[in-house]
Amino acid sequence: MRLESAVLPRALTVHATTMKKHRKSRSLATHASIAAGACIVSTLALADQEWAVFGGNTLHQRHALSTEITPANVNRLAPVWEFDTGVSGTFQATPIMTQGVMYVSLPFNHMVALDAATGKLLWRYQHERNKQRDLCCGPANRGVAVSDGKVFMGTVDARLIALDARSGKKLWDIDVVQNAFGIQEDVKSLGGQLTGPKDAQVSGTSGAGLNMAPMVYKGRVIIGITGVGYGLHLDSPNPDAPLGAVVGIAGKYGERGFLAAYDTNTGEQQWKFDTVPSTGWEGTFQGTTPDGVSLPRDLASERASLDKYADAWRYGGGSAWSTPAIDEASGLLFFGTGNPSPQMEGSSRPGDNLYTVSLVALDAATGERKWHYQQVPHDVWGYDVASPPVLFTAQRQGKAVAAVGQAGKTGWFYAHNRATGELLYKSEAFVPQHNMFALPSSAGTVIYPGVVGGSNWSPVSVDEQRRSAFIAGLHWPVKYTLHELAGTAGKAALKYASMAPMDTVERYGLLSAVDLDSGKLKWQHKTPNPLIGGVLSTRTGLVFTGEGSGELLALDAATGQKLWSGKADAGVNAPPISYEIKGRQYIAVAAGGNKLFGFKAGQTLKVWALP
Repeated sequence: MRLESAVLPRALTVHATTMKKHRKSRSLATHASIAAGACIVSTLALADQEWAVFGGNTLHQRHALSTEITPANVNRLAPVWEFDTGVSGTFQATPIMTQGVMYVSLPFNHMVALDAATGKLLWRYQHERNKQRDLCCGPANRGVAVSDGKVFMGTVDARLIALDARSGKKLWDIDVVQNAFGIQEDVKSLGGQLTGPKDAQVSGTSGAGLNMAPMVYKGRVIIGITGVGYGLHLDSPNPDAPLGAVVGIAGKYGERGFLAAYDTNTGEQQWKFDTVPSTGWEGTFQGTTPDGVSLPRDLASERASLDKYADAWRYGGGSAWSTPAIDEASGLLFFGTGNPSPQMEGSSRPGDNLYTVSLVALDAATGERKWHYQQVPHDVWGYDVASPPVLFTAQRQGKAVAAVGQAGKTGWFYAHNRATGELLYKSEAFVPQHNMFALPSSAGTVIYPGVVGGSNWSPVSVDEQRRSAFIAGLHWPVKYTLHELAGTAGKAALKYASMAPMDTVERYGLLSAVDLDSGKLKWQHKTPNPLIGGVLSTRTGLVFTGEGSGELLALDAATGQKLWSGKADAGVNAPPISYEIKGRQYIAVAAGGNKLFGFKAGQTLKVWALP
């Protein structure tokens, strides 16, 4: 269905006009003027290429089919329009472009609809956040879903909202935790006891937020909560520096996560999958990872303490960070889960802590679990399965196998049989690895990859024609330290672990091409800044990714050679997209930096095309 001659309500039109003084859209291309009291939305021919869902398609391959931009002409890319959002903050959104309109979620869950050819503002939604809830995971939102004339967005205060796609008018607004969330820890009071960066402030608690972009499937909008295993952060005293430290303290802290489906018309919950089950959560006490890497666990001690911590599942963690990928042929849904809670401190949660740090397959219609693969049982390192899964066909022993892949924080790309969960291969390491699965020490154990990854939340892209998965990775060593504080008057003894980024060693990014069939590395491109944001590939043989320095890079998909770069005023730490209108191909990306990684903040959406 085409979106034609959409007319904004007068109040929204006046608002859009007055907002220009502070949030203007600068266009370098000619565009039609807006008549008083109405905005005309451009129409889009059916042959044009959209970016209608988070991953480009339900497979999450982030692979553009447009062919106008090629390795031969990519060096001619130039800015065509830029939109100033007016909201400065960590900006991770994937824009959605459908029927000539681009929908972009902004930090703190404001949203804009833009003419995708010109950047003209069509409408703006201002989110009123429930400030009685702590902001567990920062202001960032990773995108929206558009379906049946509605735009769906999860919010930092754990609400799921549906807006009218033509006007931005709110249609429904539900609280996914129903105001009943909250086995919450009072950890901020511990700030004075913790040893960390000088003058460090404590931030981040267990809570509930919705950071992922939702997916719509057969009349249901599917989304999961984050922040339930968040634990405790020590901020750096320098506001422009990366995170100071992540802290884990044993106890009844946090909650358990879930992924749930809601009716697209009413918001009524249709099914819910708890990422930590109430029974069987302890698992079988695995001494190794499923692929055979030994883990430093005292299994006898864990078993002995199981009765003492029989209710650990209630606080179990397992945030749902990654937008699900859906195999429409089989009806299977795939998503990743976060670390168990408490973060990094496993003594109060014996067992494997199912289904945390896992790739999980569900029946998309019912939420029933079909299989799971727990990359790290009883995780105490923060190795969340954070990067979204991607679907492709792998060639194994001369046979085509429907596969699902996931780029781990561990630094390996895991490929599984979609139907059974069988591990087809674990790739060669795409980042350096040292002391993985080592325990903290009083002197500090140097580990990489650590809590930041590996590959963090950044989505990968897949080019099945060239048999490659392209992964944005980061090398950022951390020091894993055990702290034991003696009790004093009025303060109990305290034992905790911290994982802090190391500033005295080299850190950098690696964009890697991994063979889809074998897991072998084809090439790697090193960048000065750790890569966090995501990857786009194209049919013509290009790979795009952004850097915290403000560069958007284009590489040759066959060799990894840098062919072009565009510049933004802030860190390009969001996934780029491609779309096509009337034969013209556009490359768009959010440039807003990332506070957690110390990359410069900003507030713009930038778009390039050929002259």
